[in-house]
Amino acid sequence: MHEVESSDVVPARALWVVVLVLGLIGLAIVGITAPMEGLLGDSAQAIRGAVHGTVAGLFMVTATIGLFQGYRLFAGQARSVAELQLGSVANATVAFLTIVLGNWVYIPYRASGGPRGYFLEHAPEVHKIFFEFKEFAALFTLPLAVAASFILVVYAGTVLRRRDLGTLVAVLLTLVFFYFLVAFGLGAAVTKLKSV
Repeated sequence: MHEVESSDVVPARALWVVVLVLGLIGLAIVGITAPMEGLLGDSAQAIRGAVHGTVAGLFMVTATIGLFQGYRLFAGQARSVAELQLGSVANATVAFLTIVLGNWVYIPYRASGGPRGYFLEHAPEVHKIFFEFKEFAALFTLPLAVAASFILVVYAGTVLRRRDLGTLVAVLLTLVFFYFLVAFGLGAAVTKLKSV
C-alpha cells in the first residue's frame, strides 16, 4: 500500500476555507436570483422547512463525498488520513444538524390540524410509509456517520494499512449514503403531498 507523504496531506484549514467559500458563493447566487416568497412559500412553517432543506442539501453533498471517500478507502486509493477525517467528521456533524432540524420541522407536522392528521384520516399509508419510515431511516445516518468518524479519528493512519478497518469504514459510509438517500427522497415526496 502507498505510504502517506506529508505533501499528500491537505491541511484541514484549507479544506474548510474551500467549503466556506463555495457555500458563500451558493448563498449569494440563491439570494440574488430567487425571490424569497417563491423560495420559502407562504406557509407559517416555511422558515423551518427551508432551513431543514438547506442542511439536508448540504448533507447530500457530505454523504456523497463520504461515499466517494469510502470507495477510495476500500479500493486502497485513499492517501490522506486528514482528508478522510475531515470529511467524516463534517458528515457526522451535518447528519446531526439535519436530524435536529428535521425534528424541528416535525413539530408542526404532528400538531392539531397539521398534515399528520390529514394523512391519518385520508391516506394512512402515506404517513406510515413516507413519513414514519423516512424518519427512522434518517436516524440511522447519525450513528453510522459517528462510527465511521470515530474509527478514522482513533485509528488514524492504521486505517490505511488495515484492510478490515478500511472496509468497515467504507461500508459505514456507504450505509450513511443509502439511508440518507431513502430519507431525502421520501422527505421530498411527502412535502409534495401536503404542505404544512
